[in-house]
Order: sequence, then structure tokens, then C-alpha cells
Amino acid sequence: MESISKLIADAGRPSAPHDELHHGRCSKNKPKVLPTVFERVSCCVLSIASSACPFAALLVALHRWPLFGSIDCPGQWMAARLSNISDHIVKQGASYPASRRTMATHTSASLAILDDYTNTAPKHFNNIEGLTVDSFPDTLNPAKQDDLDALAKRLEPYQIISSMRERTPFPAELQKRLPNLKLLLNSSVRNASIDSQFASERGIIVTGTKGDRPKDSKSLEDLDDLPPPPGHSTVIQLAWAQVLSLCGRIPEDDHALKNDSKAWQSGLMIPIAGKTLGILGLGKLGIGMAKVGALAFGMNVIAWSENLTQDKADAAAEGAGLAKGALKAVSKEELFRQSDMLSVHYVFSPRSKGIVGAKELGWMKKSAILSNTSRGPLIDEAALITALKQGSIKGACLDVFWEEPLPKDSPWRSTNSWAKSEVVLSPHMGYANTGTMNRWYQEQAENVRRWMKGEEVLNGMN
Repeated sequence: MESISKLIADAGRPSAPHDELHHGRCSKNKPKVLPTVFERVSCCVLSIASSACPFAALLVALHRWPLFGSIDCPGQWMAARLSNISDHIVKQGASYPASRRTMATHTSASLAILDDYTNTAPKHFNNIEGLTVDSFPDTLNPAKQDDLDALAKRLEPYQIISSMRERTPFPAELQKRLPNLKLLLNSSVRNASIDSQFASERGIIVTGTKGDRPKDSKSLEDLDDLPPPPGHSTVIQLAWAQVLSLCGRIPEDDHALKNDSKAWQSGLMIPIAGKTLGILGLGKLGIGMAKVGALAFGMNVIAWSENLTQDKADAAAEGAGLAKGALKAVSKEELFRQSDMLSVHYVFSPRSKGIVGAKELGWMKKSAILSNTSRGPLIDEAALITALKQGSIKGACLDVFWEEPLPKDSPWRSTNSWAKSEVVLSPHMGYANTGTMNRWYQEQAENVRRWMKGEEVLNGMN
């Protein structure tokens, strides 16, 4: 990527030929040394602009200022040159990564840690010299006006904010009320709830984290546990843990044995070997889920997504070490009607919201189990609650919800009082493993150090 100073230097070349500027109307009655004087003045301005891109706005104002007077005076040369420079900077600024535009050093800064429910983050930031750290584990939702006001007031003093995935969104409405914010630390490599374009316009750097296993010995020593190796995910581990616990009656029997001195075998477990596993969304996680079902339990695996073909399913199977034909592409209706266990791994977007609704739930077998470790809004919440109240499916395993954290009055906190079907819940634990969480904060802390030293940050998202 070319540097800002090079962009300015290239843009600063006169749009008219050099001789024309010296011998045109502007120079008829002026000594030829004048353009050289103006050129030196412009170079001083360029020097300032090269160290701080926001001066582009000043350049735009200067070249339009009446001080330059008539187009027949030497100011025409200066104005034309500054016009080229400012237009070029404005044009290039939006595409120039924010993570490459910071050069200033910071001897002190303040950091707000958001949504760190397990108090994992502070130890990674506390040893950074000059950094003041505060933690706010109680989540506020900026989609609600009262929460937006409270969140803006809470975060207004901070230059740096550590966020946890989509727990606290950062729309433009919130960012514009945070005048001191310079560095927004995201966990993971993408986050649709952050308005990155607006952040770029405001000069806010947004960074992500890879969550991979570190290669340097110091970072390895600082981690108590490691993230899963490439190709593995604790989302799959959690999804199977939920399903197996429901089928094995573990939540009910564990509670009964601990609270009833006479409790013993109050029901029967559900065998899953040889049954049909349905995968809604055959991406990386969907394939991982399918592989465990096929190899560990001998399940027949079927899958559907909007653009899935049998050729793509065969390629996915062979890429996962399964035989060609081990994953069968079916229609959406066939997926819901045939599955004994249906696992949701679809990518959430406005188009996929509610992709599982009353119709799809109505297609499912009464003995079927629904699992969702992707995103809550993929399923129509009201339709699912109705199905569970009526006992129209065997059960549901949910790690994700429509609002997170769950509100105190959420119906999901009282399923024992209204659900006829079995329900197993967890508080969005699929990603929250000790290795990955600590590695994310370790990466965030490294970017804080880099930013305070005026160095280029890693994993820039804008």
C-alpha cells in the first residue's frame, strides 16, 4: 500500500504543464521566481498534510478561500496545486486502511472492557504502562434508546474499547457520541454489528483477532490453555454435548439424584446411532458436525442450504475425509421431514432471518430434536416456543438466543414451567473456551501496545 505522503506527492503535481504555469497569463508580468516561492509554500503545507491525513479538509478550504484572488494572479498556481492534492487525498482516504493511518504515540490512554462476563480480560491489559483499565460486564443494548444514552455516557471518556463479538453493537448512532474513541478492539475477524465505514470516516481504527495458536514462546507461556487446532471448533463440541445430554437425560437425572434421595431411572435415553442427522448450512461448522455424526454414531447425513448441490456435498465430504456420497443434498422440506436430529449452522443475514419458521417446524417429526449453535434469529422465536409448548417436537438444544444476554424475564429462563418438549440451554458457550478467549484478549492487548507506540496495528478491519 502506498504511503500517504506518496499519495500527496503524486497528487501535488500540477494538472497543467509546468511551462504553462510559468508562461501563461498568470506569469506574464511576474518574475519567474514567483512560482518557485509558491511551490515552497505549498511544500510546507504538503509536509503538514503528509503527517496528518485529516488536514485534507483544511486544504480543501484553503484553495477555495478568496485570499488567492483572481485566476489571473500567482495564487491560481497555488490554488490549482492544493485543489489537486485535496481532491486526491479525499478520493484515496476512504480506501486507505485506518490501521495504517496512525503514527502518533500515546504515553497514556484509557480502556473500557465490555461484556467480559468471566473477568478474563484484565490480566492481559493490566501490565501495559500508561493504560487505565475499567471493566463493564453488564451489557447495554444500543438498539434501545435508554441503553444507548447510558452506553454513550459510560464510554464517552475512553480512547480504547474492547468489545466481545456482537454482544455490544457499535452503530453510527453510538460512535458519533464517542468523541474520544480512537481504537475499537473486536474479538474474531468479522463483526457485522460494527459500522466500520462510519468508523473510518471518524478516524476510528477497528481491529480483529484471529484466535489462532501463537507461534512465539512468550505468548505461548502466557496462555494457560491453547485454542483448538486448525480444523476444529468448540462450537461443534458444545452442539454435540447439548444433544447427547438431552438424549441421555443428563440434566433431569443429574438434578433428580442431587435433590431427591429416592430418585433412580425415571426415564429412558434416546439412541441416535444409525439415525438421520440433518445439517442446515453445510459450511465449516456444518461439515464438522456431520463428520462426528457419520463417524462416531454411524448416522445418515443429509443437508440443505440455498445453493447446495450434490457435487458440492460430495466435495465437502471428501474434503472432510468422508466417502463421496456420505453427505446427501436434499430439498429444504426433505431436510426437516427426514431428520431425527436437525442442527442449524446457517450464516445469519437479513435474508436468512427466520429461515426456520412455523412451517418448517411443522414438517419435523414428533420425535425430532432441533439444535441451534449459530444465531438465535435464524429461528422464529414465537414459532419455536409454540412448538415446545405443544410438544410437537421431542426437544430443542439452544446455545444462542434472540437477545443476549437473556433478559431476566425471558421465557427461556422458565421452560420447566411451560414446555412439554425437552429443552437444554447454554449461555452462548460455543466460542467461549479458555484457550480462544485468552488468546483473543492477548491479541487485543498487543494491538493496544502497538497503538500506544505509534506502530501499525494487526488484523485491521477498516
